[in-house]
Amino acid sequence: MDWPDFKGKTLLITGGTGSFGHAVLNRFLSAEAGEIRVFSRDEKKQDDMRRRYKSDRLRFYIGDVRNIDSVYGAIHGVDFIFHAAALKQVPSCEFFPLEAVKTNVLGTDNVLNAAIDAGVEKIVCLSTDKAAYPINAMGISKAMMEKVIMARARAARGTVVACTRHGNVMCSRGSVIPLFIEQIRQGGPLTVTNPEMTRFLMSLDEAVELVLYAFLNARPGDLFIQQAQACTIGVLAQAVKDLFGSGVPVKQIGTRHGEKLYETLATSEELAKAVPEGGYYRVPADLRGLNYEKYFVDGVPLFDNAEPYTSHNTRRLDLGEVKARLLDLAYIQDELRGRA
Repeated sequence: MDWPDFKGKTLLITGGTGSFGHAVLNRFLSAEAGEIRVFSRDEKKQDDMRRRYKSDRLRFYIGDVRNIDSVYGAIHGVDFIFHAAALKQVPSCEFFPLEAVKTNVLGTDNVLNAAIDAGVEKIVCLSTDKAAYPINAMGISKAMMEKVIMARARAARGTVVACTRHGNVMCSRGSVIPLFIEQIRQGGPLTVTNPEMTRFLMSLDEAVELVLYAFLNARPGDLFIQQAQACTIGVLAQAVKDLFGSGVPVKQIGTRHGEKLYETLATSEELAKAVPEGGYYRVPADLRGLNYEKYFVDGVPLFDNAEPYTSHNTRRLDLGEVKARLLDLAYIQDELRGRA
């Protein structure tokens, strides 16, 4: 993939102290970006990043996307925005759904409104597979976030607003692989909700590549989705056990609040109009206006009977393939070295 030309540009990463911010920061620094602003509400994590990177091109802004004044304070003079700030934990959003709305929906609207007012050139927002056919509060809030993005994309003048939809990012904060490793360290058991659950597998590097592909190719309102592979949770747990040479038992604890048996990356309605591009799907925005009278007169094509794109019907990796994928991850390599 061609690398975006960030030379001399000012970038802003909302939620920049999270997994995505850490994954993308070194690449942005090597791309000679003029200034990189990290916006988040966690001063401890910001201080950790400041000490780790020691770069004069890094600027840290304490704030919350829920507070539009703090967003405006960070956005002046920014060329490009990568919006990753979100509440992402399914169970916590189930118990506090309005908090998910405040951050994922209203917070995103704050970022987009401030960016458009400030004349930002391009914004790429990060969404999740849980936004497709959502059943939990986190997914519903992310689905509404996507609708806000599309609405702002229709109305924006001079600012390109686009979105990416990610599957499970392996070894990201709060994900299951670090939990399995910690449980092995403590002597087990490994707790599995349902071994037959399937989940898409995506590395942090692949998440970054998807965002950069969207940045390079987005038209207003485009949604970009990786054509990802998947595995069952049972196979994933066994792969972690095998890599760490552990014989700890696996305990099935039952489905948590708001969990699905499988995830959907693209709905059948989206796939009907999606454009395959290499290893991605581009889903163009529906840019029709509110005047529906002409559609009653002229008609519109019906959707094809496309299946949704799910972790059940995509290519499913076997145990050996999952172990090979895990061994490619820097997090797993570091954990194995530490164990040795």
